[in-house]
Amino acid sequence: MNIRKKPKYKIDRRLGVNLWGRPKSPYNKRETRPGEHGQINRRKHSDYSLQLVAKQKLKKYYGNITEKQFKKYYKEASAKKGDTGLILIELLERRLDAVLYRMKFSLTVFSSRQFVSHGHIKVNGKKINIPSYRISDGDEISLSDKSKQIPSVLLAVQSKDRDVPDYLTVDYVKMKGTFVKAPQIKDVPYPVEMEPNLVIEFYSR
Repeated sequence: MNIRKKPKYKIDRRLGVNLWGRPKSPYNKRETRPGEHGQINRRKHSDYSLQLVAKQKLKKYYGNITEKQFKKYYKEASAKKGDTGLILIELLERRLDAVLYRMKFSLTVFSSRQFVSHGHIKVNGKKINIPSYRISDGDEISLSDKSKQIPSVLLAVQSKDRDVPDYLTVDYVKMKGTFVKAPQIKDVPYPVEMEPNLVIEFYSR
């Protein structure tokens, strides 16, 4: 399992956004890059740098996805018919750890990944411990009985910081939910603007 060694909120300042929309993000108080040169004015971005930032925002939003994994999603999306950017978003949103986060069974995408890896989640009644497991339309995601009263889960469920998007349904009494359909980009509740078109341009150079 990948371990994030650097404080994730430094990512906010490095990218210049509150990437996960967290109230406690240091970016809310200091909109500069980390480090001794963070106060220096940034130069005008080139097309390449804009594409790179767009790629980094989208990739890092989903947690500990490696560059190799992310590029694999791009290649799969580009091989399919249709809007490559939309397909890329759909593939990312079908990850089990992302779905768990969207359903508010975890506080962060990072804890969601850990939760799946530790065997707390079932898909259609079968235990799955692979965070990147791909969810299909109609799949039911549920918590194991021993996991339903974990304090962090209860805290996440009660949080008012996020809403469950329309492409998912959740029953918090039974602690389970269903992936209804593939989302459109406008349906995905990103706290910041994502630009998948620039991500596609980055990889298609």
